[in-house]
Amino acid sequence: MRNPSLIQAVAVLLATLSIASAQETRSNTNAPVRRTQTPPLVSPELFPDGGVTFRFRAPKATEVKAAGQFGPDAVMTKDEQGVWSATIRPAPAGVHEYRFIVDGLSVIDPQNSAVKPQRWPGVSILHVPANPPAPWDLQDIPHGTIHEHTYLSKALGKWRRIFVYTPPGASGKLPVLYLAHGYSDNEATWTVHGKAHWIMDSLIASKKAVPMILVMPDAHALPPGAAGFGEYGPANSAALCRELVEDIVPLVERTYKVISKPRSRAFAGLSMGGHHALTVALNHHDKFNWIGAFSSAPPPTNTVAAGLTDAPGVNRDLKLFWIACGRKDFLFQRNGEFTALLKEKGIRHDYAITEGDHSWPVWRQYLTDFAPKLFR
Repeated sequence: MRNPSLIQAVAVLLATLSIASAQETRSNTNAPVRRTQTPPLVSPELFPDGGVTFRFRAPKATEVKAAGQFGPDAVMTKDEQGVWSATIRPAPAGVHEYRFIVDGLSVIDPQNSAVKPQRWPGVSILHVPANPPAPWDLQDIPHGTIHEHTYLSKALGKWRRIFVYTPPGASGKLPVLYLAHGYSDNEATWTVHGKAHWIMDSLIASKKAVPMILVMPDAHALPPGAAGFGEYGPANSAALCRELVEDIVPLVERTYKVISKPRSRAFAGLSMGGHHALTVALNHHDKFNWIGAFSSAPPPTNTVAAGLTDAPGVNRDLKLFWIACGRKDFLFQRNGEFTALLKEKGIRHDYAITEGDHSWPVWRQYLTDFAPKLFR
């Protein structure tokens, strides 16, 4: 005969063990899984004494170097965790492009969100502030505003984009400087990497330049193709000039308080943008009276024949025709030949021969030198 009390006690015990087992299972299921986390890398890391350390995680790599505008390549060494590093002390002040070369392959720094805007991005940005600050350094002064415009270009039949800088605290109508970038860059490069807005903030705050608006279009009116620059350059400049006159200038002048006269319009550009600037100077001097051509790829003479054969008209319209090139620039000889042609044709211009090569450290300085000359 079964004992009801004993059966009941066994049932309670089994139930209790079942509940405990379930609770332990839930506890184990909800318990956090302990994993060994790899600490995040910091690269580049700037130190108060002016040093900079680069880091790159590549356990299986056999050789890694940091290469850039800061100086000679920095050979990196690997630690036990597979992290390569190198320290430069001191690092020169400036806004430098750099990349890592990993077993012969060039890569950007994956820990650095500052990447130079380009049509084919390939370099990271290292910004080492100067003491005292350079015009392209961030300073505690009044700052202007960057505006972005997307528009449908009637001249080109496609959507396009420009960036516009408006100076701080400006009142009344302002003059406008149009800036064109080089072949490998895009419309964001003048600000993100060139620091054109900070340069203008500094020049305006120190009263070295008059307040002005900057307009930075996509200087590739036509997409680069397989053709060499000798064919692409003139066609692209002609298309951009059409877009300037038909789309960009009207957009700017109906959107912002600007002085809508040629004497209050300037155009400057670097490299391919300098090709545009020389084309604008000789073909559209009646619409832009101030020209800056930085490290230019000079246009073929047949594409600017109208200006080359009308020295009186060019000299009448242009308040400033400023050309600059560095002695180590691969375009130095061609700039010398083009300025000699201008002199032969009787076209007034200023030719500034400087130190430096074909690079942004040179072009930031050119903008710093050129902008104070405008609209005086």
